[in-house]
Amino acid sequence: MSELHKFLFDGLPVRGMVVRLTDTWTEILRRRASNSSTGAYPEPVRDMLGEMVAAASLMQANIKFDGALVLQIFGDGPVKLAVVEVQPDLALRATATVVGEVDAATTLSQMVNVGNEGRCAITLDPTSKFPGQQPYQGVVPLFDDRRHKIEKVSAVLEHYMLQSEQLDTTLVLASNDQVAAGLLIQRLPMQGTDNLSGSMVSKENEDQIGLNEHYNRIAILASSLKREELLTLDVDTILRRLFWEESITRFEPLEGDTAPRFACSCSRERVGRMLVSLGREEAESILSERADIEVACEFCGVQYRFDAIDAAQLFTAPLVLHVPGGLEPH
Repeated sequence: MSELHKFLFDGLPVRGMVVRLTDTWTEILRRRASNSSTGAYPEPVRDMLGEMVAAASLMQANIKFDGALVLQIFGDGPVKLAVVEVQPDLALRATATVVGEVDAATTLSQMVNVGNEGRCAITLDPTSKFPGQQPYQGVVPLFDDRRHKIEKVSAVLEHYMLQSEQLDTTLVLASNDQVAAGLLIQRLPMQGTDNLSGSMVSKENEDQIGLNEHYNRIAILASSLKREELLTLDVDTILRRLFWEESITRFEPLEGDTAPRFACSCSRERVGRMLVSLGREEAESILSERADIEVACEFCGVQYRFDAIDAAQLFTAPLVLHVPGGLEPH
């Protein structure tokens, strides 16, 4: 079962979270693999996207924001775009667009940053917008201050947090075909609540970058966590091994319906509505050339098929649509 744990280091300006996504992550992979047009993700793409899913879940759980958090990595390699969208209730979906060959040894920069033009963007899209209000977006390159290519998703996002929030952040991320997991350690802001929208950018926070000895000590401990440990150990064991000398207050974990979980807004009914909007003539034209009309969700990869009988029913009977938010396709 997927789970997310939050904790504080007692008396210190440091907080942390651990997320382990199991059923949520395997469902995303299952849907992609079942798509006959795309097939399963190549292993490096799968692991990159899994790390992004874990990181986006941690970041959404770390802020107080009524809206979607969208994490994107895009560039000029064979992976044109990888994107994760996490709602305020931690419902999430993810996808990657692969247009070239990706073998098992392909690195992050080889996938998305061949010419050092790759970018990482985090967008906060409010549920309710004021007139004229636009989503907030922060963008950072996939290279460091010396223009050296960054080869880890965790390092890209740590760089983002320093640039956007002036907050020291340590991320350890890992993913395979069964688990997407992450550990986040962050120095608390000097005042108020940071919200990834720049409101907490201040000279006080900037002046503290890299200087808090408590955060630095805990960050070193967190960074010692190995990939296999993060993927295989339970959360209690991870925290005990890393921080056994620290005093920690843990909060009630998010599990089951409250944990990060897969949800895509696509459905057969919505695809049917789209086909009706195309018109009977267009539908019949497609069916004259093939046995059915096939439409795939660009986000989760699920394919919907309508044969001649299905299409006829769309145009001869009222289309009753009742699509609650977050329902899975059926």
